Amino acid sequence: MSNNSYGKAFTISTFGESHGPGIGVVIDGCPSGLELDMDKIRLEMQRRKPGQSRLTTQRKEEDEIQILSGVFEGRTTGTPLCIFIPNENQKPKDYAHLEQTFRPSHADFTYQTKYGIRDFRGGGRSSARETAARVAAGAVAKQILETAGIKILAYVQQVGFIQVEKSYQELNLELTESNDVRCPDPETALQMEALIDTVRKEKDTIGGLVRCICTGVPVGLGEPVFDKLHAELGKAMLSINAVKGFQIGSGFSSLGMRGSEHNDEFYSENGQIRTRTNHSGGVQGGISNGEDIYFDVAFKPVATIMQDQNSVDADGNPVIVEGKGRHDPCVLPRAVPIVEAMAALVLVDFWLRNRMTKL
Repeated sequence: MSNNSYGKAFTISTFGESHGPGIGVVIDGCPSGLELDMDKIRLEMQRRKPGQSRLTTQRKEEDEIQILSGVFEGRTTGTPLCIFIPNENQKPKDYAHLEQTFRPSHADFTYQTKYGIRDFRGGGRSSARETAARVAAGAVAKQILETAGIKILAYVQQVGFIQVEKSYQELNLELTESNDVRCPDPETALQMEALIDTVRKEKDTIGGLVRCICTGVPVGLGEPVFDKLHAELGKAMLSINAVKGFQIGSGFSSLGMRGSEHNDEFYSENGQIRTRTNHSGGVQGGISNGEDIYFDVAFKPVATIMQDQNSVDADGNPVIVEGKGRHDPCVLPRAVPIVEAMAALVLVDFWLRNRMTKL
């Protein structure tokens, strides 16, 4: 299996399986001399970890990290930085009944057909457990971006048909972590939590939308043509488990607008060129323009439900897939730090590439 890496100047390679000894990431290209704040990395891991509340999977993983290389006396050395996360709550027996069975809307069938072998213990590499490694790498990327004044914040914008009606500028994003669903609008958060609770009791799942805002991004990140900034953000987000859609700026709502409405007019403020509106979502011509970058990531309902489903086995015979295991009724609350991490990995890669182009 190839393509387990992402990035050019700041490259990550993740490894490990859901119910193996552990998972991890090797970061190549992390600048030397960064004073690594381990507490910040642990905080990001805590935000993603399972078992946080009744709204998430009850698998218990502390997601404690181990730095195996690339750090000396608290500072990065510039050599490959390896982070390992042990799997402490493995229950491979929960998946024994799936050895010869394909779960609906999972990667079981495609993995088996492509590789001729698959790890049926929770899906192996196809499991969302792999995203813990991304969050660890993203936490390092965030610390690098902080030195450049770049910040990334995401929140749950929608669950099912319940959505935040305010723009992100009207919200107090500091309230995002004040509730289990990670929505900065308290009233909407209560409705979302009630819906997820209902879905969980009905042994079902539900999807929704995560909105991400990147502030302090300088003009010039992104490469024209094939490495456009918004294209890389889209690729990064669509690589996350359960993601089915991505839109940046005005996105699909621009279909009903005219150019005269949609164009972001320029003006000068204190010697700095700005735009009066930001329908472009902070990216023009594939390059950041200095305005806020904002985008939405759509997550489907989690494929594993606690109900029996019709399927087939490896020989094509009809079978019933039993609803077993520990799974999220809604992935959105734990997806917030994952979206932030992937955004950080894209931005830090372009930021470092930009530094290399100028003497």
